[in-house]
Amino acid sequence: MKSFKHQIKIIILCIMTATLMSCNGNSKNGDGSYKVFFIENKQGMQAEFCENGARLMSLKVPDKNGILTDVVIGFENPADYDKATEPYFGATIGRYGNRIAKGKFKLNGESYQLTINNGVNTLHGGKTGFQYQNWTLKKVNDSTLVCTLSSPDGDNGFPGKLNAKVTYVLTSANALTIAYEATTNQPTIVNLTNHAFFNLNGSGSILDHTLMINADRYTPVDSTLIPSGELAPVTGTPFDFRIAEKIGFCISATNDQLRFGKGYDHNYVLNPSKILPAAEVCGDKSGIIMSIYTTEPGLQFYSGNFMQGKNKLRNGPDNFRTAFCLETQHFPDSPNHSNFPSTVLMPDEVYKSKSEYVFSVNR
Repeated sequence: MKSFKHQIKIIILCIMTATLMSCNGNSKNGDGSYKVFFIENKQGMQAEFCENGARLMSLKVPDKNGILTDVVIGFENPADYDKATEPYFGATIGRYGNRIAKGKFKLNGESYQLTINNGVNTLHGGKTGFQYQNWTLKKVNDSTLVCTLSSPDGDNGFPGKLNAKVTYVLTSANALTIAYEATTNQPTIVNLTNHAFFNLNGSGSILDHTLMINADRYTPVDSTLIPSGELAPVTGTPFDFRIAEKIGFCISATNDQLRFGKGYDHNYVLNPSKILPAAEVCGDKSGIIMSIYTTEPGLQFYSGNFMQGKNKLRNGPDNFRTAFCLETQHFPDSPNHSNFPSTVLMPDEVYKSKSEYVFSVNR
């Protein structure tokens, strides 16, 4: 009798759980380990996320013919991100986006050593950065998703316990807004961003996409892609995108900076503007325009130079330069350059950053 009652309770619990998930409509089982979350706006835009890395898996926007196009490359199954040779697809990056030289920095007279995962340097938070961690995701309404993560003191060598929150919203203006917040219980450094790989045509080469970056200067790097500390003018260089130009226009030019990055993999010093976007890209085939606005001082432009076709994605392999990244951020290696904007977060402060990706079409 006890066994029979126990089975009845299990059946009732399963029915209640299935009903609750169906009513909420905000998640589904991926491989049994991760859930997938969907948000949308009333104009038909759709975004898909998973728990591992608080990751943007898919972003569908209408092209010039009104056909929904997925402009973010990625896997169909969230578990595949754990096995990928490229761990950053669509992930929320932390605690520190971009590189820190030899994983070393000083803060308030104390020296810190981070985990090394990119040659001799630390990249995107170290060996087990936020992209490898499972976040808590909650769908607030049809168009809003909140992601939270608690990072313990000493996580990958970073000081202090950090509580991070990222809010994704699809607005009625066909924009994806990303709002970051973080607090700490002791002095630390923070530089959060999203590492979506974009292709505004949905697939194929990105070299004929046109790109504008509203920046008069950029931060040159050494052969390990660590900034020298110089804020160099883009004038007369292949890095001048102040007037929209094809991504591939100068990408093969003879230039040490392009040689170091095997193409573009550089931080731009954004010109402050309340009117102009930080960057704007147009897909040559789809007519989709993506305009980026941000509170951040920098933007990392990466032209997919290390993509090698080793990952089988929804729309085929991740071949060389079939996607680009525009990561809103503070500058790489800022803790080691006093002339760069500070990335220090104190216990009595709240880290806040906001970026907006607005989509329209060129007919």
